[in-house]
Amino acid sequence: MAELRERVECFVLTRVIPREPVLDAGGPAAVSALRELQDLARAEGLWALPMAAELGGGGLSFSVYAQLAEAEGASDHGPAALGSAALLDVTMLARHAGSRVREKYLEPLVAGEIRTCYAMTEADVPGTDPFLTGTRAEREADGSWRVTGRKWFTSGAATADLVTVLARTSGAPGDREGLSLILVPTGSPGFRIVRELPVLGAAGQYEIELDGVSVPDEHLIGSEGEALGIAGERLALGRTLRCLRWLGQAQRAFDLMCERAATRSGSRGPLAGHQLVQQHVFDALLALRTTRPLVHEAVMLIAAGRDARTEVGLAKVAAARMLQQVTDSAIQVHGAAGLGPDTALPALFRGGRAARILDGPDELHITSVARRILRGYGPKTVTPG
Repeated sequence: MAELRERVECFVLTRVIPREPVLDAGGPAAVSALRELQDLARAEGLWALPMAAELGGGGLSFSVYAQLAEAEGASDHGPAALGSAALLDVTMLARHAGSRVREKYLEPLVAGEIRTCYAMTEADVPGTDPFLTGTRAEREADGSWRVTGRKWFTSGAATADLVTVLARTSGAPGDREGLSLILVPTGSPGFRIVRELPVLGAAGQYEIELDGVSVPDEHLIGSEGEALGIAGERLALGRTLRCLRWLGQAQRAFDLMCERAATRSGSRGPLAGHQLVQQHVFDALLALRTTRPLVHEAVMLIAAGRDARTEVGLAKVAAARMLQQVTDSAIQVHGAAGLGPDTALPALFRGGRAARILDGPDELHITSVARRILRGYGPKTVTPG
């Protein structure tokens, strides 16, 4: 495993990171660069490592893959370049889609021939309250679904071939029942990209519209009304994957900070000799070292199929804060150079700030974890003897 991690780390460092300016810019050049990286990953035996072997992946279990995910995630483009970006969708479809959808889409997904995205949140609706979902899916006479609504902050929608949409199949917004997941081909009539929604200036998020899009009945994921259970399973895995990748990005920022401190000198000697710089290094290392066990505790529970809601909530808040803290310290040690285009620090800091909102804001996780813990300290019911 150590050898494989070194290979992944080397691939990201020497292949992916040098291409980040092109990949970040988007457009045809980015598409071409990503394809080249994916071909290299296949040639080096590093493609789709956490995907099932029978689908063309590397067959690593989640707990084993977690040992590589930090190195892979040091660049935002690492998972796509190495073929693991579709892990959430592949896992969801493998577990909950019907046989025809699995047969049609799983192998092309793992091969990187098609892309998927996930559309849950809506404008003017709190993203933490899916019960207010207004997008609707109604049955047609032929049994198909007719999907109508708008979603926003849908990652990668512009290049996706499929989008999984959270829609109301019964009831009204606010009802706790009647939410379903439907897999919508983006080439369908009535689907369109409304606009791009840059996150603190970074591309990749979109608002989409579904205007009466017709979808076959077999594209219902799971049973009707089961969306929240499936979405919860997906979110637990997705948040934990993000945490692992944030650890990799924070380690990258930490390494940049230490290299700067060790090599930059002024009239009063090297930066590394300044006590306040040493404080930044210590605090950043402490944040990294104390966050990593929280994340891997969540990994262990998810891999074992156990309830990991508390551990995922703790890990998500800790990892998001840690990434922002470590990157902020690295910028401070770099001075003005840390604000400019010559290092990855501005992008890493932007990612850290967005991390405290995306996949549920800190406040959601803090409240839900605290409530869950406090319930265990409530009045105990005594059964008469």
